Amino acid sequence: MSKRRYNNYNNNFYHSKEWQQLRLQALERDLYQCQECLKQGKHTFASTVHHIVPLRADRSEALRVDNLETVCASCHNFLHPEKLKGLKAKKRVNRTHKLRGVVFHANPEN
Repeated sequence: MSKRRYNNYNNNFYHSKEWQQLRLQALERDLYQCQECLKQGKHTFASTVHHIVPLRADRSEALRVDNLETVCASCHNFLHPEKLKGLKAKKRVNRTHKLRGVVFHANPEN
């Protein structure tokens, strides 16, 4: 029995043919370049496709290519600090992004 990374809906979604095709379309559109790094003037290879509006917020945005951006693993971790395990990992991402000129501030709504 293998561990599932996502809940059932997300697991099925991320393994669907529709998602795989849309993911590839977004990667090719963005030339496999991290869009967050590009905002800082850096060119970084990326293979992760990020939902700008998260699935948990609006599932109707799940298969819209204009809701997707290609990001590197570091930026994806920065965009999803809630998924990191442990304070040490969160500090590492915070430090990495400070070096890029981006400073992470805690969300005051939390």
